[in-house]
Amino acid sequence: MTGFRRLASQFPVAYFLLMTAAQKASPTGVAAPAAAAEHETILIVDFGSQVTQLIARRVREEGVYSEIVPFQKAAEAFATMKPKAVILSGGPESVHEAGSPRAPQAIFDSGVPVLGICYGQMTMAAQLGGTVEGGHHREFGRADVEVKSSSHLFEMDWRVGEKHQVWMSHGDRITKMPPGFEVAGTSPNAPFAIIQDEKRKYYGLMFHPEVVHTPDGAKLIRNFVRKVAGLQGDWTMRAFRESAIEKIRAQVGKGRVICGLSGGVDSAVAAVLIHEAIGDQLTCVFVDHGLLRLNEAETVVDMFRNHYNIPLVHVDASKQFLSELAGVTDPEAKRKTIGRLFIDVFDAEAKKIGGAEFLAQGTLYPDVIESVSFTGGPSVTIKSHHNVGGLPARMNMKLVEPLRELFKDEVRVLGRELGLPDVFVGRHPFPGPGLAIRCPGEITVEKLDILRKADAIYIDEIRKAGLYDTIWQAFAVLLPVKTVGVMGDGRTYDFVCGLRAVTSTDGMTADFYPFDMTFLGAVATRIINEVKGVNRVVYDVTSKPPGTIEWE
Repeated sequence: MTGFRRLASQFPVAYFLLMTAAQKASPTGVAAPAAAAEHETILIVDFGSQVTQLIARRVREEGVYSEIVPFQKAAEAFATMKPKAVILSGGPESVHEAGSPRAPQAIFDSGVPVLGICYGQMTMAAQLGGTVEGGHHREFGRADVEVKSSSHLFEMDWRVGEKHQVWMSHGDRITKMPPGFEVAGTSPNAPFAIIQDEKRKYYGLMFHPEVVHTPDGAKLIRNFVRKVAGLQGDWTMRAFRESAIEKIRAQVGKGRVICGLSGGVDSAVAAVLIHEAIGDQLTCVFVDHGLLRLNEAETVVDMFRNHYNIPLVHVDASKQFLSELAGVTDPEAKRKTIGRLFIDVFDAEAKKIGGAEFLAQGTLYPDVIESVSFTGGPSVTIKSHHNVGGLPARMNMKLVEPLRELFKDEVRVLGRELGLPDVFVGRHPFPGPGLAIRCPGEITVEKLDILRKADAIYIDEIRKAGLYDTIWQAFAVLLPVKTVGVMGDGRTYDFVCGLRAVTSTDGMTADFYPFDMTFLGAVATRIINEVKGVNRVVYDVTSKPPGTIEWE
């Protein structure tokens, strides 16, 4: 994300202004990108699953553009996009209950291949003449599916009689097959675990192939995309780069653009891409709020001024931010304070520059789709932490968001395509509020200095061990407690430093990285010896559900 978006994404600033404009421009209500008209496209109808994003990622891994839309807008999106195939996602509802979501009938009338996953399988079965009931054995977690018949969905990957591990998450089941379908796979609690109508190219899976817990799931999606739908895959980053540059030039013309630069991957890639398109019509604004990592400001300024020669305004607003954060201990109050101040400072700098009509942001596709309430169901609450901030009406600027079609991993690929150094493109995510949410309790200059040094040592040791690229995100936390310790012949009363390192494929859920004790011991020794103010180090070994990868 850009500095503006990355900060605003983590504060409850009104998102309504931004999304209202996007919804007016798009029949899907999700600001559909223009890519659908230029590439082979698969439409993903979202029924509220927490992992719908993973379906899109798996499809894009096959070089095919995919777009997610809520089921309420699917009919309009299907008519507009004219996709080559459709995937129906899972969801928290029960098909047999009155008022439960349905897929547009136009999809089934069109003749395009359809893959239904979990709830998507059940609504497809119900809509095509089958029966779905509740009250049967539930099935959650790992299960074995036995292959009962051959299928284009399996090809040579799965053979009749074999059993394969999958990830189930259902409490309902199909009790009567729709006409034309056959059973292709069963599990102990799902006699219709896999159903198919190969003549019409309809397939239904009661399990989730998109998650890593279904080891062969990516193969099933690949077979649906390539062999069932017959798509060749024309979604390449080089083609995206060329197309994005043309769109930026067409949108901006001779106008001026300002970009909030945070130093993170998203803002850096957006800035370099826009600069390639329009040159010095772009000015970047880097707001240093005093909550950055060690030497972060110097690194950002050096890269963009000296290596890329991009016009850059560096604003040191650290005193203002730290002054207003003094005495604030509530995590949400911190976020609101930082978000408000950031927008104020950015807006003031934009006025000083003058003449800028456009604001560039590193909005990503997950920012867009997760900020729209698709079903009103449980996933809305879970995903609410992702909601992106709005653009204050007083700024009166048009948005340039060249990355809004991309996922995080795709942004990294684009960054390499643009020539950004790998050490920068591969950086771990850094939150908009910065060290404020890695320093629970009151923020002080002393505590920030301690945290910066400890964090730098931790990351340095991870890099030396060759583990940085294996870990999704790692960081130190200065806990709001002090303990008595003994150093040499004297007692100390200093802070406890917490360490977190997580692995993740999507940033939605995460598990702790299993460091060996030798590594942790070496890190702890360095921090205690080199960072005055810390006398104890602990490592967090809890797994993280959606939205809780950060500390506060």
